[in-house]
This record gives sequence, C-alpha cells and structure tokens, in this order.
Amino acid sequence: MGQVLHGSATTTEAIRRAIQNSQESLRALARRYGINQKTVAKWKKRTSVADLPTGPRELKSTLLSLEEEAIIVAFRRHTLLPLDDCLYALQPTIPHLTRSSLHRCLQRHGISRLPEVEGDKPGKKKFKRYPIGYFHIDIAEVRTAEGKLHLFVAIDRTSKFAYAELHEKAGKMAAAQFLRNLVAAVPYAIHTVLTDNGIQFTNRKQDRHAFEHIFDRVCCDNGIEHRLTKVKHPWTNGQVERMNRTIKEATVKRFHYDDHAQLRQHLQDFIDAYNFGRRLKTLKGLTPYEHICKCWTKERERFRLDPIHQMPGLNT
Repeated sequence: MGQVLHGSATTTEAIRRAIQNSQESLRALARRYGINQKTVAKWKKRTSVADLPTGPRELKSTLLSLEEEAIIVAFRRHTLLPLDDCLYALQPTIPHLTRSSLHRCLQRHGISRLPEVEGDKPGKKKFKRYPIGYFHIDIAEVRTAEGKLHLFVAIDRTSKFAYAELHEKAGKMAAAQFLRNLVAAVPYAIHTVLTDNGIQFTNRKQDRHAFEHIFDRVCCDNGIEHRLTKVKHPWTNGQVERMNRTIKEATVKRFHYDDHAQLRQHLQDFIDAYNFGRRLKTLKGLTPYEHICKCWTKERERFRLDPIHQMPGLNT
C-alpha cells in the first residue's frame, strides 16, 4: 500500500527512518538527501516516521465559549432534535450561533448523528411544487366548558401560512363564509383549495343534480379551483390534518377554557405567533410571513397588496 504524505513533504518514510538511524552530521545528511538541515534535525528528534496531524492539538471553537458549548451539548442530548430544529431553538439564547458552528460543535462531542430508530422507515415522498396560493382546508371539533365548537383551518401548501376560525355550526354556509374570510385575510391570490368530500364543501353523490354548492360558487367568484380528496384517503389532505393536531396540542389539549371567548383569543394569538414567529425547516429557517415577503419580491403579480401592511405592530 502506498504512503500517504502531505502535499509539501520533501521526504519519504524510508528517508526519515534512515535519518533517525544514521550517525552522520546534519550537514552531511542534508546534502545527501537534498533537504534543509532543519528538516533533518526535526526527524532526528522524532521517534515516528509518520506525519503529525494538522490543525490545533486541542479541538475547541473560535466562536463559542465553553459555557455555550455545554448548553448546546446538554440541549441536544436532552431533546434529540435534528440539527435545524436545535439551531432555531438555540439562536435566541446564542444569537451568533450558525448552522456550521453548531454542526462542528456536535461533531467534536460525538453527537452529530442521532440514534437510529428501530424498524423500517417508509420512504419520504416530496410534495409536488406549486406556486404560492394553494390552500388545504379542513374542519375539526374542539371543546370548552361552554360546549362544542367547530374549528375551520386552512394552510398554504407552499408558504405554510395558516388561518383558522371557530364556528358554532359546521354547515355549508359557515364553510363558504370561512373561504370568503380567508380570501380577504391573505395578501396574495388563492388559485386552488383542497378539501375532503364533506357536505360543507361539496354535494353528495345522490345530490349531483342539485344546484351548485355555495362553497363552489364562492370559489368560482374568486377564480379558485376547488379540488377534492379521494374518498377514504384522508392523508391526501395531510398538511391541514397535521396543522389541526398542532393547534389542538397548543390549545385545548394543554389548557382549560371557561368559555368560547377565551379559546378564540388564545387561538388567534397562537396563529399570529405561528405565522410571524415560528421558523420552519421546510422554509429553510424562515417564518411563513418571511417566506411570503420573499415571494413578494419575486412574484408581485400574484399579490393583491404589499404583505408588509399585514405585519403586526408598528411599521417603522
């Protein structure tokens, strides 16, 4: 097997071994092998003929302090979150933390790879890419001490912008009004909505000769294509199903609400925090609002108004 030497090496292992075993002077050996006397002296002092590893002998970060590295290591071992999720969670505490410095820190401590989960992993399928304005819509039930409510949720397939409302009834009129409110709330044009085959969104098979469904009329009035999921295939609308679960885990599954008003206020606060503050891996670390602003700079023809006008707080 051939020797692996660094690019600037002037000696081989055989020459180095001969230098170490020779009794000749440094000048004589340097003349014989055509090298500098300092090189001869260096190999005379060493007991090995292998190149020393390059770089610092003690691995440490030039960007992170020991305390910050300890925080990162403890957080990773406790949460077992992926690299990007760790980055987004730690940056508020360590503002100068970058993705590369985080990765190098995890490598130094031997925790850059998460443990493999037992069992066969199903292959991940990527969603087909669509321009901004493709919304998934669904309905879920939630409860407060006052009674039952129907949660209408919509999420953009591309920007992940979410919109939600609570209604006491889940009829087709409520669904149609929800779509009108969604169109008014979004700063860009909606070109497609995907729903299930519930009576709130479409006529039943036995009613196929009835008048056009009001949800379809609202779609037509706003130039929106209405698509339906395949019957008994709820995973087709999986994005909004997952958003339903996220909302429930942040609200009704965690807190008790004495009345509907408390839940409505908390739901609105959560949706605002999600749209304007939650950084998503699928958006490469951007929030839904930041992604919308990015699209605004590239595809202004799709927008009805400048999204900066919908930013909460003062515009300065």
